[in-house]
Amino acid sequence: MTDLASILNLLFTVLSLAVIARALLSWFDPTMRYPISRMIVDLTEPIIAPIRRVVPPVGGMIDLSPLIALILLQVIERVIINSLHT
Repeated sequence: MTDLASILNLLFTVLSLAVIARALLSWFDPTMRYPISRMIVDLTEPIIAPIRRVVPPVGGMIDLSPLIALILLQVIERVIINSLHT
């Protein structure tokens, strides 16, 4: 794996972990009042907000946007990494 591919892999891993952390934090700190919570929201909001505008919550309460964001991050990562290898 090239250095650029390794850096991109790390970036996508960090973003994926941040999306997972945000989903978990929404259960424990729904107001996002702690600085670490705010930092994670600030990092993930550009990824999740556009998805949330398109996909409404299921049953009015279950937000699928983090799950969709994780899938999209994986797809984008694979496309970019595969294009670097060709």
